[in-house]
Amino acid sequence: MFDLVIRNGTVFDGSGGPRRVADVAVQDGRIAAVGPKLGKGKREIDAGGLMVTPGFVDIHTHYDGQATWDPFVTPSSWHGVTTTVFGNCGVGFAPVRPGKSPYLINLMEGVEDIPGTVLNEGVKFDWESFPDYLDTLASMSRAVDVAAQLPHGALRFYVMGDRGADHAEVPSEREIEEMARLTEEALRAGAMGFTTSRTTKHKAKDGRFTPSLSAREAELLGIALGMKRAGRGVLQVNSDFGPGEFDALEAASALAGRPLSCLLVQVDAQPKLWRETLDQIHGVRKAGRLANAQVGSRPIGVIMGLETTAHPFAAHPAWLEMRKLSPAERYQRLAADAELRRRLVEEPAGPRAFMADSFHKMFPVSDRPDYEPDANDSIAAIAQRSGKTPQAVALDELLARNGKGLLMLPFENYAYGSLDVVHEMITDSATVLGVADGGAHVGVICDASSPTSLLTLWGRDRTRGPKLSLEFLVAKQTRGTAEAYGLCDRGLLAPGHKADINVIDYDALTLKRPEVVYDLPAGGRRLIQRASGYRHTFNAGVETVHNDELTGERPGTLVRGAQQP
Repeated sequence: MFDLVIRNGTVFDGSGGPRRVADVAVQDGRIAAVGPKLGKGKREIDAGGLMVTPGFVDIHTHYDGQATWDPFVTPSSWHGVTTTVFGNCGVGFAPVRPGKSPYLINLMEGVEDIPGTVLNEGVKFDWESFPDYLDTLASMSRAVDVAAQLPHGALRFYVMGDRGADHAEVPSEREIEEMARLTEEALRAGAMGFTTSRTTKHKAKDGRFTPSLSAREAELLGIALGMKRAGRGVLQVNSDFGPGEFDALEAASALAGRPLSCLLVQVDAQPKLWRETLDQIHGVRKAGRLANAQVGSRPIGVIMGLETTAHPFAAHPAWLEMRKLSPAERYQRLAADAELRRRLVEEPAGPRAFMADSFHKMFPVSDRPDYEPDANDSIAAIAQRSGKTPQAVALDELLARNGKGLLMLPFENYAYGSLDVVHEMITDSATVLGVADGGAHVGVICDASSPTSLLTLWGRDRTRGPKLSLEFLVAKQTRGTAEAYGLCDRGLLAPGHKADINVIDYDALTLKRPEVVYDLPAGGRRLIQRASGYRHTFNAGVETVHNDELTGERPGTLVRGAQQP
């Protein structure tokens, strides 16, 4: 008798092969069999008319801090995710010398928009080395499996101190050797990879560029030698890909003999650069080396509300006068004071007004968010039709729903006003899904819900271009992401593989409207987004989600390095 049998579901096994109606049997946390009319189970679930998929694997998150205090790792666990990988983009919390955590908090707050008060309260920093950090992660059970990578920023600061953060000096040969040694140590202890940031978009809260921005080729190659000695791990990079940059990163990857994984988005200022970078990745693959691009499945959408980090009036003098008021008090003031509303709309917003010239790319967020909005539905278009100013329309939208109204600004992956470029990205053979940023940008972005919108938008709801098969989409978010990090024991419904499983009512699968909550340590604020349609989610055969709600079970573990069935 099996521990669990999921009967008569429409199985999308993660391989990309055709769907089929079959039973899935689980024994001792592993898939025991997939086929028709399997034997009895201690528990049986009738999945007739429902999708049965592997658990989703999200390889690009920033739960480095949250995973030390939140056993349920939301929002990801609400969206069918059973494995998360963090430590991306060169930022994280280990290694760290005693008393030096404030800088790493400052860096994470600036780069990933996680409030310093939250991190100071929530992260205990009861570790120093990266192996110590992994041991801390391993000591807590969770609803999902977690895996961590060694971040360049923390490593450089640990070895060089303030010199490593100020960009005034290059590391000595001895310091580079120490970085290599610590990289090897981290990988042998179970780090999934080494990550670096090479983009000017990444700054600490105090305005300093991320430490790894100024790392020269000698430093990158030295660290690569540490990866080579360990013989494991992925080299993950976030870069602006200026002249010669890709060559330097590829040289490090080649020396290490390890896969190169590049974050890839379309930016408005250089809307074709992503294609040049992807062509370079294809060149690496043609030469017989492992490389991929981590891409998103929807626009990088900045969410704006009266309680979020950014909105069109956040730098306005009239708004700043209310900075000490609570969100409820601000809304009451705005609702009652017509003169205040007039000032916000008619008076200059100041030189730091957020995206003041982008009303043509701002859209109201409805109960069922549209991730491919049409320009005719923008704030600018609504203003033109109504005879109002864009500022007036934007303020009306933000004041709606008792001050809970939201706007979305597609910040990246939307230069041409459609998802045609994203379609090219996700269908390319050299790409994996990996820009969701779960746990980060908590006051401006809520893309951890991307596994849900991947299925609903691309498999069912898209109207402005071609859809994609569910077989392809499931494989992209399961086997594709798992294999990119050597997690070959999951992402596939096949005997011997880990019994991470979703049972989904696809007809009812719906992504809900984002909302602001105050549930982080120290009462910190974040954006969350729920979904409906997840009937069951299992991690190692243990049910963690039932009818869209967490069960409280915590079978998740720390994953240390590559895994085999």
